[in-house]
Amino acid sequence: MIGPGTGVRVYLACGVTDMRKGIEGLAALAQDQLRQKPAGGAVFAFRGRRGDRLKLLYWDGQGFCLYYKVLERGRFPWPAGGDGAVRLTSAQLAMLWE
Repeated sequence: MIGPGTGVRVYLACGVTDMRKGIEGLAALAQDQLRQKPAGGAVFAFRGRRGDRLKLLYWDGQGFCLYYKVLERGRFPWPAGGDGAVRLTSAQLAMLWE
């Protein structure tokens, strides 16, 4: 995956996210619900209701990057519902994405 590399902070948004949201909507969620600065260099991971869609939002220093993955089979593992975030390592993010 082209992207942030190792050592980056990763925040996984608990619960489900409306996958119709784009960069601006996800950045607002990162700021309002996760209490993090969207342009602070961290990666924010969001999962849809069915569990087969994942969006990653990342500020690369010049602008936002939005990565979107849809699984043909299976679901992404995710913590139980609720608000807030779970912190992951960059290695855990790589395993989740792969």
